[in-house]
Amino acid sequence: MQSLPFATLKNYRRAYLPRDLVSGLIVAAVSIPISMGYAQIAGLPAVYGLYGSLLPILFFALLTNSQGFIFGVDAAPAAIVGASLAQAGIALGSADAVRLVPAVALFAAVWLLLFSLLGGGKLVRFVSAPVMGGFISGICVTIILMQVPKLLGGSAASGELLDLIPAIANACGEINLPSLLLGGGSLVILLLSKKCFPKLPTSVLLMAVGALLELWLHLDRYGVKLLAAVEPGLPRFALPALDVDTAQTAIRVSLPVAVVIMAETLLGENSFALKNGRRLDGDREILAFSAGNLAAALTGCCPVNGSLSRTSMAEQYGMKTQLASIVASGTMALVLLFGTGFIAYLPVPVLTAIVVSALMGVTEFDLAARLRKTERKEYFIFLGAFAGVLLFGTIYGVVIGVFLSFLNVVLRAADPPRGFLGVAPGREGFCSLGRNRAARPVDGVAIYRFSGSLFFANVDLFQSDIENAAAAPGTRAVIVDAGGIASLDITAAERLLMLSDELSARGVRFYVTEHIGALNDRMRALGAGRLVDSGTVQRTLPDALAELGFVPPYLPAAERADAPQAWYEETVRRYEWTYGGDADAQMEKHIREIIAHLDAEDFESELTPSEDAALPFILDGDDLLSELEEYAGVIAERLGLTEDEVEEKLSESRARLTARVLRENPEALQRLLRRRQERDARIAAHHPEHYEKLLARRAERLEHLRKSDPDAARIVEHAQRNTH
Repeated sequence: MQSLPFATLKNYRRAYLPRDLVSGLIVAAVSIPISMGYAQIAGLPAVYGLYGSLLPILFFALLTNSQGFIFGVDAAPAAIVGASLAQAGIALGSADAVRLVPAVALFAAVWLLLFSLLGGGKLVRFVSAPVMGGFISGICVTIILMQVPKLLGGSAASGELLDLIPAIANACGEINLPSLLLGGGSLVILLLSKKCFPKLPTSVLLMAVGALLELWLHLDRYGVKLLAAVEPGLPRFALPALDVDTAQTAIRVSLPVAVVIMAETLLGENSFALKNGRRLDGDREILAFSAGNLAAALTGCCPVNGSLSRTSMAEQYGMKTQLASIVASGTMALVLLFGTGFIAYLPVPVLTAIVVSALMGVTEFDLAARLRKTERKEYFIFLGAFAGVLLFGTIYGVVIGVFLSFLNVVLRAADPPRGFLGVAPGREGFCSLGRNRAARPVDGVAIYRFSGSLFFANVDLFQSDIENAAAAPGTRAVIVDAGGIASLDITAAERLLMLSDELSARGVRFYVTEHIGALNDRMRALGAGRLVDSGTVQRTLPDALAELGFVPPYLPAAERADAPQAWYEETVRRYEWTYGGDADAQMEKHIREIIAHLDAEDFESELTPSEDAALPFILDGDDLLSELEEYAGVIAERLGLTEDEVEEKLSESRARLTARVLRENPEALQRLLRRRQERDARIAAHHPEHYEKLLARRAERLEHLRKSDPDAARIVEHAQRNTH
């Protein structure tokens, strides 16, 4: 990892400059309304949001190795600080708030420095996406609800959901219509712009329009609130004033702030870095976070954070390095020196709409929707963290989310992936009985795979599965595939001994196989060495089966003799492994996608492997032709051909492939014919009427081929004799 100041500028390319300049200017422009809004949420005057977009972003750029991530005043830290002020009875925008908030930023910087020195970057992996998503969404919804009275012409509400509902109700009874029209209209425009014109800096344009409307119509005369005027100039640098009470409150509030900054920003940084093929040093990045928050504290600002919304915007405009952050910082300095006069003309409802729109873009309800369909436990974790923030505040939301996350870890460990294995004709090794239609159990043997550490929380499940398998009629052995068991505790070791004795008393052999050697050492250390010494422990599944008298392929003689009829090609196995019971539907979907891209003129060439193609690709091409035979009618309709023409083209392509295999690799011909035999068997089983029609048409085409190309006809005739 690079360790130089402004490391992302090392080996800078001139071609990057236009993109970084444009990105920096856009980031600065977008940061003006958003950072002012978030500063107010944190309890500070709006101008402090501009201060937070000056030095903090520069200090972060100085130390980070992240090429394209933007730092600044953001939702999560602002919300935590604002909520903490409300809980402490400190009015937003008051002198007490202005004194306390930078102290929180200072101690957040200290916490982050400690996290960096102690390797805190590794701890982020324990914060799950559902926890973070629920937490962030809860914060965003809370802030949005706080802002609703401002959209209606009133003042911002505070507190949790139960406090916000009556505040919003009261605001609805005192609506200022011009404020509602201005704020509501701005919000609608912003939301539509995100969908229709995502690159357009709509928030900046609306801010300008709002200022012009104030100049023209004097909106304040109609009850529309404006931002307070700001004197031009750069922020003053000073350490926050600390007395005992301020320090105690700041330390207490700053810890969850620092944790959220570390987790949210690192997760966001890593996501952007991985997307661009890079890796980051988490501890170094936390040091950069600390530097940014130290700069915020010295300028009287609230804690600062990585901004996903501004990073996404910068990425849209091609940001390449942290020069964009330097440009944004310099632009904000110019605004503070020469452009603060316009702030007094900004209508509060417009700024509020910009903040609400930005917050709506940060929520992660799309993640909740995906979890609801796929991972119900993690969906409830999301809801728990979300509800915790909404109902009890940010700190309690963090606690609830982390607790639920660890609970989920325990629940997953207590119910790991597991299942029973079997064998399939024509396939080496063992496969899942539940995901492979051709698989069947080894006669009288239950092969059980357990994927997870075996310990007190899941050993009952392990024991129950094995006992149920052993109780099945005809079972004479149970073999545990322990390849996924990395460790076990003393409870599990004792239970393995009990199982071994119990099954032995019932006349059922018991084996543990495929595990790492260290697990044997663990068994001995925990008093279960008898399993190792008695032969219960075997190195591999074949070793255990050999001791039971089985030899590969572990199938009855009748099935071994009929193996070619039940032979499953690699494509089928791959789909079954991937999609399980949905394999047929997915295969059909894939075939239809291929058909959709076929062209009438290049039909045959598209389906014929190149001259330099290796045998596996030739066989795959033959498999595809066989699959397409089932869809001859669909292909005919797609290409504007008759079904006979399609089947003739498919037949000719198969004849060419057969001739090529016979010419280049005669010994592989039987393999090709065997694959065709299996596919014909599948068609006959699933579509018997189509199969009879297919045979009749093959006969017609063969007769035609005898007249036009006798040599090819002999090859086809030979192939058909071997496949029927």
